[in-house]
This record gives sequence, structure tokens and C-alpha cells, in this order.
Amino acid sequence: MKTMANDYIIEMLNITKEFPGIKANDNVTLQLKRGEIHALLGENGAGKSTLMSILFGLYQPTSGTIKMNGQEVQINNPNDANDLNIGMVHQHFKLVECFSVLDNIVLGVEPTKGLFLEKKGARERVMALSDKYGLKVDPDALISDITVGMQQRTEILKMLYRDNDVLIFDEPTAVLTPQEIEELMKIMKNLAKEGKSILFITHKLNEIMEVADRCTILRKGKYIGTVDIKDTTKEELSHMMVGRDVSFSVDKKPAQPGETVLKVEHMTVPSKVHSNNAVKDISFNVRRGEIVCIAGIDGNGQSEFVQALTGLEKMSAGKLIFEGKDITNATIREKSKSGMSHIPEDRHKHGLVLDYTLEQNMVLQRYWEPEFQKAGFIKNKAVRAYSDKLIEQYDVRSGQGSSTTVRSMSGGNQQKAIIAREIDKDPELLVAVQPTRGLDVGAIEYIHSQLVAQRDSGKAVLLVSLELDEVMDVSDRILVMYEGELVGQLDPKQITVEELGLYMAGAKRDEVPAEV
Repeated sequence: MKTMANDYIIEMLNITKEFPGIKANDNVTLQLKRGEIHALLGENGAGKSTLMSILFGLYQPTSGTIKMNGQEVQINNPNDANDLNIGMVHQHFKLVECFSVLDNIVLGVEPTKGLFLEKKGARERVMALSDKYGLKVDPDALISDITVGMQQRTEILKMLYRDNDVLIFDEPTAVLTPQEIEELMKIMKNLAKEGKSILFITHKLNEIMEVADRCTILRKGKYIGTVDIKDTTKEELSHMMVGRDVSFSVDKKPAQPGETVLKVEHMTVPSKVHSNNAVKDISFNVRRGEIVCIAGIDGNGQSEFVQALTGLEKMSAGKLIFEGKDITNATIREKSKSGMSHIPEDRHKHGLVLDYTLEQNMVLQRYWEPEFQKAGFIKNKAVRAYSDKLIEQYDVRSGQGSSTTVRSMSGGNQQKAIIAREIDKDPELLVAVQPTRGLDVGAIEYIHSQLVAQRDSGKAVLLVSLELDEVMDVSDRILVMYEGELVGQLDPKQITVEELGLYMAGAKRDEVPAEV
């Protein structure tokens, strides 16, 4: 049966969007049916977020038209989008850090009684939505104090609170745990059943196969095609997305662990959110030639552990021994100079200076070295040459190469820039937190091979990941963190994903030996 034009709630027709040096969308057409979950798939920098930002009014198209229910509409800003009942959960959340969860949800549509805010009814409605959709939040917590997973839930509740009909999810599962992802998939299916229409940007092919009705694929800004999910496979989708076959397994030889590089002794880190400690008396080692992974559900102390290890937070007890030296009270720069690299969880807050150029970001932790400065002046040519080398080596895509402002790059390419900078420092210990967050299958394959190459060259790798597949495929040893404690040390070759899930949920625990 032929689809009638009015079966489409949204039509984006022949959309082109040009930025300096780059055509982000090149004559793209996307049609969203009423009540369907429509996935938008493409590599990092393929133009997915740009296309959705046009629909949400953040950008204006260079050419092309948008129709809603068959009528042409002008969406000049997000308020216009909200008036048309279009809502969006952004890849990098649009939340006010110093406001509470509740204040962020009602921001812009605050309920008032006379001249006064009337929050009681709003709170009840938010808690009812939270219960209905299984999006557990603390309405009084400050955004600056909660995990990225919690921020994600706040964004979704913000959209549900406004009762939008068209829901755009930009990389919604990039920061969620496997259990939360399962929950979100259920929520999306229920919303579609209630008649909502969902546009879902993702790189994760399993999720598309599980939840989407149809999928539109973009490559380098161009429209490649739209397919029915029931008639396709993961392999076909990945080939359409990157233009080549992609390997879904990590190719690595057994680990050959050497001497200890990092020794964590009885580390305790206080929590910023409650009176308990976020990290409670943990001890373990990481050796040369192995990838040790800290697995756990988001919010169980991993973030605080990494911040204390890398110098962003203070420990209240315990010791850090790095290559035989006590670095417990060393500064971030001292840790960096002594051979520790850090791929941070939040690339915007701790990984990049967004308004600096790509080349400035590439030398952020090395600009004082003789290679890049003389008598206090930066050697711009040397910085440019170094940055160009890394851009080529790690396939970092941007409109104007080294001189691109990092803010204007896609999230995945920002991530690749951080990974290039941190690995190229040739560290003795690489601390990689969610290194493949928001990356496409081709880029994930490359990053995993880089982590294994670091291990095989005799470096120590400490991976912190919420992705169960990544934990099982990449690590040589898994340490499970639950409520700030290490509750299990597991061999990925000896356990199942289900068993790992039991440890992560606190249903199973063993003593973890400090010495390995």
C-alpha cells in the first residue's frame, strides 16, 4: 500500500546546510510517519545532529523545506519547535548546572499562581511521569551533583513534561547502563504506542534492530537510503553507514602482564551528593601489558574514583603508587608529566576547551615542552604540524582542519581528538573512561584496536566502561564496582554477561585481592 503524504507527521525535504568549509547536510530528505520509531544512522560527522538541530530550530537550513502534517512550517527557534510540539533530548545536555532537577524540567513553562511560582503541582506531575516511565530522579538534586545518566533522565522528563508529539532523541543511550538502555527502549516503545512519533539518532545497531520501525542512513552529509528494519541486518546497516564491512569482534592475543604500574591502596573518596563516601576503601593493581576494566552501573563511584586518581578530586584516605612513586598528592600536571593519560567521561567539561581551535586543544597538556615553545612563545608552525599529523592519523573530521573551533565539531570527532592527544603522549598508564561514547562502529573498531596496541606495547590500560560488550571484549581483567566498593574480580573468558550483570547489580559479590 502506498503511503499517503498525510501519513507523515514530519517531512524534511531536500535539506541542505552549509557551514564554513563543510556541507553538513547535502540534499537530505527524511519522512517520519505517525506513531513510528525512526532511527537516523550515520558515522561521526555524517550530519545527523545537524539535521535534527534544523528540525528543532537551532539552525536554519541553507535550502529545503519542512512540512508538518502536510503543511509547510517555519521553525526559526526552539520555541517555534515547542509550539509545534516537537521536543529534543540533545547529545550534550542543555541543562542549567546550578539549578535543581525539578527547576530544569519546568524551565520556560513554570507553573504560576498570581505572581508566584507554584511548584507543588509541578513536582507531583514530574514524580508521576517519573514513576510511569521508570525514570527515577531526585527532583531536589542539583544538576552539577548528579551523574550523566541522571542528567539524561532529566532531559527526557523535560520533554515528557511538555507533552510533545514528536520526540527527537540524539544519542540517548551513549551515557546509559545496559539496564537503563533496556528501560529506555521500553519507554520509547510505550511512547510510540501512545501515538508519539520518535526520531532516534544512534550508532548502536543492536538498538536500531530492537526498537526502530525504519532507519534512514546518512554518509558524509548525503542521504544513502531508508530501510525497513524487519527486512535488513546489522551487517547491511553498518555497510551502508561506513561504506565498507566492519568487524564486530575485538582481535587480540592473550595478555602478557608485566610489572605493576599503578597501585591503589585503600582509596576512599567522599561524595559531593550525600554524607556517605562515594569510594570506600578500594585496593587493586594495574600491570604493564594488560587492560583492566572497572565495570559497574553508572553512579556507583566510578566517576569519583577516576577524578581522585587523575587529580580532579581529593582522596580522604589511601595512597596512589605510580611506577614506585607516591603520587597521592601530586597535581594534575605532575601526574600527566609522569606518564598518566586520561580520556575523561565528560569531554566538554574535562576534555576540551570548546572555544579553542583543534590545534590548541591537541597541545593542551604539552604546550610548555621545547617542541612547542621557545622563551615562552608558542611555535605556531610546530603546533600546526603536530595537530595535522594527529588529525590524519586518527581520522578527526572537521570543517577547517587544525584551525576549526572545537565547539563546531561533531561529538564523535571531539572524542577522537581527545583520544589522539592522550594516546600520542605515549603514556605508561592510559586511563580511558567511556572512550567509545558516541562513536560509530568504524571508529569503535579503531579505538579498541588502539587500546589493545597500547597494551601490546607494554603499557598499562585502565578502562572504565558502562558498555557490557566493550567490557567483555576488550578487557583482560574485570573489577566490578558497586556502591563504591569492589565486589568482584572476574575473567571475561570465564563468565557470562548475565553473571557480570549480577555483580553489577550487587546481587553477587566476592572478596577482591589487593595484590594480583
